[in-house]
Amino acid sequence: VANVKNKKLLAALEPERRRLNALETVDYEAVMKAKLGFIRQIFPSQKAAAFRSRDYRKFFADNRHWLEPYAVFCYWRDRYGTPDFNQWAAHRRYRPDEIAALAAGWGSPRGVRGSTTPITPRGEATDEPPRKSEATAREGARPTKRNAHDGIALHYFIQYHLHRQLKEAAAYAHGLGIILKGDIAIGVHRHGADVWQEPELFHTDMLAGAPPDAFAAKGQNWSLPTYNWPRMKQDGFVWWKRRFEQMSNYFDAFRIDHILGFFRIWSIPAHAVEGILGRFVPAIPVEEDELAARRLAFDRLRFTRPFITDAILAEIFGPDTGIVHRDFLDANASGIYSLKPEFATQRQVDNHFAALEKSERNAKLKIGLFDLISNVILFEAEGKFHFRFGMGQTTSFKYLPPETQTKLKALYMDYFFRRQDDFWRKEAMQKLPALKRATNMLVCGEDLGFVPACVPEAMRQLGLLSLEVQRMPKELDREFSRPADAPYLSVVTPSSHDMSTIRGWWEEDRSLTQKFFNQELGLPGEAPPQGEPWIVSAVIRQHLASPAMWSIFQLQDLLGMDAGLRREDVAAERINVPAIPNYYWRYRMHLTLERLQKADSFNAELRRLVEQSGR
Repeated sequence: VANVKNKKLLAALEPERRRLNALETVDYEAVMKAKLGFIRQIFPSQKAAAFRSRDYRKFFADNRHWLEPYAVFCYWRDRYGTPDFNQWAAHRRYRPDEIAALAAGWGSPRGVRGSTTPITPRGEATDEPPRKSEATAREGARPTKRNAHDGIALHYFIQYHLHRQLKEAAAYAHGLGIILKGDIAIGVHRHGADVWQEPELFHTDMLAGAPPDAFAAKGQNWSLPTYNWPRMKQDGFVWWKRRFEQMSNYFDAFRIDHILGFFRIWSIPAHAVEGILGRFVPAIPVEEDELAARRLAFDRLRFTRPFITDAILAEIFGPDTGIVHRDFLDANASGIYSLKPEFATQRQVDNHFAALEKSERNAKLKIGLFDLISNVILFEAEGKFHFRFGMGQTTSFKYLPPETQTKLKALYMDYFFRRQDDFWRKEAMQKLPALKRATNMLVCGEDLGFVPACVPEAMRQLGLLSLEVQRMPKELDREFSRPADAPYLSVVTPSSHDMSTIRGWWEEDRSLTQKFFNQELGLPGEAPPQGEPWIVSAVIRQHLASPAMWSIFQLQDLLGMDAGLRREDVAAERINVPAIPNYYWRYRMHLTLERLQKADSFNAELRRLVEQSGR
């Protein structure tokens, strides 16, 4: 980015670059601070040349629909000190006329001719007046028009150079015969520019996530707003089509994260913390007359409210039961307890403990109260009912009469595994065909998790590649899927960023890896306790030999074939733990590309395996 005149500023950044690159994990805050500080330094002297270029003007014209609102959003976010636009003293609502006036400065074809932005001795652009306090920032001190224009144009400048760099990287890869696969996340941040600009497209009172599975026993809460699909359909899904169009600037194929969300999304009330309190939306509910037809003795409060008794409290809290009685519960005449109004939701409980001293006891009390709140059979919505996922594992269910349990189980199975299937297929077919027609890129769908029976056929009809992960079989009676059985329209992989690597998985469950060793690798005797290089290599070969269109591997798994290159600490190979909502992604490769290029033995073996497989 830096021109010749600013090379000295770039050289001054070298010690920090070396320090950050020497760290074992990525320090994102420090990286962002260093890069943004440098960009603010060079922006005043380089903006004029950048904004006058023909290439920039084309970029601006092509991207104006999102670039102007995004840049103005970033400007106000920084001035107010928070991305939560609901806390802004003004500008909470997106107003196109206001955006047009603010955006008509530097970097816009309608813009005024330049000004320069003063630089502090520390190299920070002073396009904002100093903040006297957080309160002052919240009140939104009025900027001058010149400073506002510069503050907004800074984000034009950043996005333009990011665009150029990614285009150049894509052209370089294409020149080597390499295709690039991008990724579209299923959600956006509830306090992001998209929601600020078009709030009618989102349900901010509900949060997207995933139901419980083997990797997250209480489900996942991604804290992302869900989509208002009926509203999106009114304009032909323009918002989504623009996302796909943007991807096509850089990629040849892309992965739709959690494609199951186009069939139905796991929606969690904003007052919940854990994903277990979610339900699928849309879904055909259970109605009272249906309960009556099955001769279920329906007690609305018993089925829809947390079921709390002395026995349940003793089971969860043990010696701390007295504290729970005293501080969090109200007793009813029937011997059933209810949570006090101020602790009726997981969010209220979470906020309460956030203000207390962190201790093991408080942590256990909080989780125990979460479990009480989620101890229900049904969720009520608009006078109709939806089953809590995993109903059969709740103590509320276990304390019901056997006859009631049997009838509820039958209805539960119908709710999740029969009645929704055609309904969810129709939901997806209203969206995905129109979106697929909007791009020439090859589309892959991440279809892992609780997969409705309608999904495989719908994806096959649309020509969308599925994702096949060996340790996450889609058949209910299987412990492992087999790469050799994968369909051609699929991507096979032994692991993803959301799970442990082959080596990490090998050490998680001894009985499971023993079965894999004997059944899937076809080897006799006792499995080795660690994922030895030859074990990893055997798994890699299975995937390379698959009939699937693509076999894709994490670099950690490829390096796992070489004892001299892979990490010593298996746990350090993992990127993300979905069960932890705010898990901090800090993974970085422990090898430089230069060292990897010189690993002749490893590279020769990898080449041999690829060529041998015919890929």
